[in-house]
Amino acid sequence: MKKNITLHAKWLIKAPLMEVFSVMTTFEKWPEYFPKVAESLQVIKHEGNSLEMDVTVKSFGQNFPVKMKTQILPEKGFISDNENPKFGTSGHEEFLLSEDPEGTMIDYTYQVVIHKRWLRIVAQPLIGWFSMKYWQKAVIDELRKRVEIKS
Repeated sequence: MKKNITLHAKWLIKAPLMEVFSVMTTFEKWPEYFPKVAESLQVIKHEGNSLEMDVTVKSFGQNFPVKMKTQILPEKGFISDNENPKFGTSGHEEFLLSEDPEGTMIDYTYQVVIHKRWLRIVAQPLIGWFSMKYWQKAVIDELRKRVEIKS
């Protein structure tokens, strides 16, 4: 049973990088922008490009408290170290943006550490496949609706 899982995906957003960057780093608006994953979000500390946030996330039909220590990378995205004690996971998240001839490429990586032994049994299919499909629907598709230019 694996204790660590690495999730990775890339998505193309047909919008300028700075528009994507602005939406994805306006964390206070996540409950409004991405209500399927963010129930609430409170910025506890904000110094320069460093933030500490208490977030209530929605996942697997439940709400979970998550502590995020996030570093905004100007014009590039963000990285975040996240703790979810109720679900028994922690992780390192990288949401990186680059310009693409058709808009903005998102390169997303989430390295998850599973602390609860029982969860490791179902972790790969549950966290691996389901989480990324859900995240695409709840975040990426919503981001597309918000920033992509309709043709």
